[in-house]
Amino acid sequence: MKKVRTRFAPSPTGYLHIGGLRTALYAYLIAKKNNGSFLLRIEDTDQDRFVEGAVEQILRTLDLVGLKHDEGPDIGGPYGPYVQSERKPIYMEYAKKLIELGGAYYCFCSKERLDKLRKEAEQRGETFKYDKHCLHLSKEEVEAKLAAGEPYVIRQNVPTTGTTTFHDEVFGTITVENSTLDDGVLIKSDGLPTYNFANVIDDHLMEINPVVRGSEYLSSTPKYNLLYEAFGWEIPTYIHLSPVMKDAHRKLSKRDGDASFEDFYNKGFLKEAILNYVALLGWSPGGEQEFFTLDELVEVFSVEGINKSPAIFDINKLRWMNGEYIKRKAPEEFYELALPYIKKAVTREDMDFKKLCSLLQSRVEVLSEIPDIIAFLETLPDYEVELYVHKKMKTNLENSLESLERLYPVLEAVEDWKEETIHDAVFKLIESMGVKNGQVLWPLRVALSGKEASPGGGIELAYLLGKEESLRRVQIGIEKLSKASK
Repeated sequence: MKKVRTRFAPSPTGYLHIGGLRTALYAYLIAKKNNGSFLLRIEDTDQDRFVEGAVEQILRTLDLVGLKHDEGPDIGGPYGPYVQSERKPIYMEYAKKLIELGGAYYCFCSKERLDKLRKEAEQRGETFKYDKHCLHLSKEEVEAKLAAGEPYVIRQNVPTTGTTTFHDEVFGTITVENSTLDDGVLIKSDGLPTYNFANVIDDHLMEINPVVRGSEYLSSTPKYNLLYEAFGWEIPTYIHLSPVMKDAHRKLSKRDGDASFEDFYNKGFLKEAILNYVALLGWSPGGEQEFFTLDELVEVFSVEGINKSPAIFDINKLRWMNGEYIKRKAPEEFYELALPYIKKAVTREDMDFKKLCSLLQSRVEVLSEIPDIIAFLETLPDYEVELYVHKKMKTNLENSLESLERLYPVLEAVEDWKEETIHDAVFKLIESMGVKNGQVLWPLRVALSGKEASPGGGIELAYLLGKEESLRRVQIGIEKLSKASK
């Protein structure tokens, strides 16, 4: 059996989007599961859409998520170059060979003639197909036009009769009538190949098998196979992947500005959570397990688990999974991840950020939420006194005012401002008042945070804010409640 060699062949047109990352991941998993090689090839033949820095971005993303390629533009390999624009002479050589074999021909038709044919097809309500006009030029006519420097493209010579059949590992056996296929352009007038030609040549020369790519190429695969057959080459195994959709009708699309891996990563989603979620977009592990490391994915991945149906990208599911990954982090690791986000909201350096992280870790789904969650630590929001009223805590405006008035001197008397000493002082007060804990702790939390929900309760917040700021905020609470009771 030949060695498994898969490739990821993105176009450098921007950030790596979620569908592209999934294709890369599945190609990687198939290669590693079978002790094969995973290649990176840059398909930059569409120079009009080339984005400066995109190749570096793709390399950075693959490295970040751990999809290490065995061959590629940055590390080389025995089948290079791995950038299509650097392989231009190779494509022209094979295109000319294909002309000799009868699988392609020179086309000198002007843009005006092609536009006229398109318009006529449109008026007849038909899909445009080139009419093979230049196929019938004699060898002498072709040579004369080439010698005269007339611009040309090279077109595939698709049979007008019969059928082409191929098998896909996900979609099964597919047959198309050759008469429905167009004589597509293989080499453009600038001498660069189209994607359809370049990827066939490269996949063959780089010994790619299986070919893993999006299902949008299913309709082109018969034409690829006709190229393989014309050259007398072995046809590879195909694995086409259904699209990732934003909803039942619309695909996730880089062109439409849908989020890329980089967008999610910069928003505070963890790289391992994104990769885990992407793995499950259209593939089922066949058991109850949902959380996988990359090594575990290599172990359990199977082509049989790939689904034909489009996968719906659910941001809420990703958020949940990310939150679970955050919860499972060691406290020290979460601290390192959270600290840059904490410092966006809190300018004080004397706050116990490790304690703050311990309160945040179970509450945060995405790291970028942290600044909003803790903004109250920097500036007390202007809140309504109704927040003090809590049915379950049995608080109202009157007993909240009493609790804060009793709390102020108690907190003022705490000399060693630690969580334990604050706790002991507050609970001693609760005992002396003969009330439920919530009747004192709820007003304290509201006074210190100005919010209905906060990481930690009143005692933790008092410790984090420090004595002076805590007393200032309790005093503000007293004034608000006094004013409301008048």
